[in-house]
Amino acid sequence: MTQITRRAGLGAMAALLAAPNLARAQTSTIRIVVPFGPGGSTDSVARLVSPGLQQRLGATVLVENRSGAAGSIGADIVAKARPDGQTWLLTFDSHATIPALLRNPPFDVLKDLDPVMHIGGSPYAVATRPDKPFQTMADVVAAAKARPDAVSYGSTGNGTIGHLSMIRLAEKAGIRITHVPYRSGGLAVNDAVAGHVDMMIGSAALMLPHISGGSLRPLLQFGPQRLSRLADTQTAAEAGFPGMEAEAWWAVFAPRGTPAELVNRMNTALRETLSEERARTVMTETQQARLVLSSPAECGTFFQGQVETWGALVRAANIQPD
Repeated sequence: MTQITRRAGLGAMAALLAAPNLARAQTSTIRIVVPFGPGGSTDSVARLVSPGLQQRLGATVLVENRSGAAGSIGADIVAKARPDGQTWLLTFDSHATIPALLRNPPFDVLKDLDPVMHIGGSPYAVATRPDKPFQTMADVVAAAKARPDAVSYGSTGNGTIGHLSMIRLAEKAGIRITHVPYRSGGLAVNDAVAGHVDMMIGSAALMLPHISGGSLRPLLQFGPQRLSRLADTQTAAEAGFPGMEAEAWWAVFAPRGTPAELVNRMNTALRETLSEERARTVMTETQQARLVLSSPAECGTFFQGQVETWGALVRAANIQPD
């Protein structure tokens, strides 16, 4: 009887010692690592959700931009962080291509990071500066056929789904165009607006503010149907490229071994934040994004499929990191 009581007492003491540690993980400073530079869609999503997360998690939430190597530098920081609920990764579609893109990745995307939420996505779109001589994608194809490699386009980096989509489009059209990779969508769109590249591919969420403001003209969208805010812009299928749907997506991951209660709490906080009217309006109407707000398990299943689908294309095209 004494032994049982002693064990019970030790168990209670362990629980008391663990409780403050769990509380501290949610009441101190939480950092959300964005593995791209400021100004891109991933950075925008992180900064959109930060105030709501701060309120719901009772912690100071900081967004930390750590760009480079298709997002692997920032992701590696999270993969090697303590699984205490204080470090999270909010990343982009290129996360799925890291195993195929890097010769010796510093971490395993499937084993070293735990899925938290597939937030959603936004169709890719191609746009150009209004004074460029392209009104439609057919004009781009004609120019590229007349002068191979002379037409350039920017993207958010090698191995992103946008980059892969342009490779597929060029192959289908029988043209050669020059790819200029950037470390973030913000840098890419700035150069497109400045005219340093002939066009760029980015998520509709990234491009729409510049299209609405008149600094970019849309040429093509990769969604299954036309977005309401790009009603006059052809889909890839309408432009003669069927089967070319492509969506930029965002997801959240945690260091491997992060306690399930912390993962679930973050998942709930994200869902509640993005279900608020203001955040939902920004995502679905302003940025024309599709919200998924998945469970951790659903995120894992989705991500596994993305690794398989896009990794195969990276290997087939022999794409190298930035």
